[in-house]
Formats: sequence, structure tokens, C-alpha cells
Amino acid sequence: MKQLVRYEDFAKLDLRVGKVVECVRKEESNKLLRLTVDFGAEGKRNILSGIYPSHKPEDMKGKQFIFVINLEPRKLMGEESQGMLLCTDDEKLLPLKPKSKSAPGTAIG
Repeated sequence: MKQLVRYEDFAKLDLRVGKVVECVRKEESNKLLRLTVDFGAEGKRNILSGIYPSHKPEDMKGKQFIFVINLEPRKLMGEESQGMLLCTDDEKLLPLKPKSKSAPGTAIG
């Protein structure tokens, strides 16, 4: 288990439902996908995620997942990632999904 955090720190995270509208493999990488994600009123963002080859671009497009959208942007292989896709960290990374269809940008918690 990682270090305990205070609720106030956890509450700073902005978790949202996002719909993947475009997904391509980052050619220079063995595991990165570039997801263009619609967050409704929050707009669209590019998010890089290291889930390839267990998840292909065609498996992601049009689906909804849970993202952290208020992380500082981070450069990965020369490209800015503007958030993070939440996944379980098991033998195969499994992106977290809302239980039922939600409007893009719906806040979690």
C-alpha cells in the first residue's frame, strides 16, 4: 500500500467521464496511445496512455472512461499529455469505465 493521504488532498483531484473521440498509436513508442477525449463543457484534450498493445486504438474509440483532468500537463516523447486515464494495475491494464453511459464531463464523486 502506498502512503496514506488526507481527504483534503484526495478531494483536489478532478475525476471526470470522458468519451474517446479519436485514438492513435504513438509510432515512436512501444506502448503509448494518444487519446483525444471529449469532456463536454471542459472541452477536448489529448491524453497519452501506456496501454498498448493490450488495448488497440479501435478498442478505445467511442468508449467512455474515467480520467483525472487536473494534473499538470506532462511531456511524453515530446508530446503533452493533458490528463490521465485511470486503470487497474493488474496483469492487464484495465481502463476504468462508468457503470452506465454518462454525459462527457460528468464529475465523479
